[in-house]
Amino acid sequence: MKVLLTQDVYNLGRAGEVKTVADGYGRNYLLPRGLAVLATPGAVKRADAIKAAALRRRAQEQSDLEATAQILNGATLTFAARTGEKGKLYGSITTAQIADKISALLGKEFDRRKIALREPIRTVGSYAVTVRLAADVAPVVNVVVVQEGAAGGAESTSPSAEAKAEPQAEGAVESAS
Repeated sequence: MKVLLTQDVYNLGRAGEVKTVADGYGRNYLLPRGLAVLATPGAVKRADAIKAAALRRRAQEQSDLEATAQILNGATLTFAARTGEKGKLYGSITTAQIADKISALLGKEFDRRKIALREPIRTVGSYAVTVRLAADVAPVVNVVVVQEGAAGGAESTSPSAEAKAEPQAEGAVESAS
C-alpha cells in the first residue's frame, strides 16, 4: 500500500514523503491516527504543501527542544532513599521518578519514556542519565541517590556546576561511588 505521510513517523519517514508500507500497518495504524493518507494522485499533488508545513513545525519543535535541553543539561536531581547494607536501596529509583523531578524542574509534564535508563537505580551514588528529547538532542542529567536522613539528603533539582559525572553512551548507567 502506498501512503503519503502527513506527519513525521519514527523509523518510516518525514511528512510529505510517499512510502510503501504493509497493508495492515497502513490500514490499522497510519490511516486511523492521521499520520498518513492514501497516495492518490490528488494527495501526491498536496505533498509540497505538507512538506512546507512539516518543515515549519519541525523548526519550532527544534527550538523548543534546544531550550529544554539547555535547562536539563548538567542539572542535578537528588533522591533520598532508604538503604540497607552496602548502600543498596529498599526499592529503586525508576524513570517515572526521574520524570517527575524533571517535570517539576521544567514546569510541564515530561514523558518517562524519553529517559534512557536500562534498568532502575538500586544503589547509592551518582549517575549520568541521558534524556532523549530527539535524535540529535540528548542532554545528560546527573542523578544523585543519597541515603535517607544523611547530610545533604534534601531533595533538590538545581543545576550543579560541580557535577563530576561524565556523559556516557546513550542509556549507559555507571555508579561514581
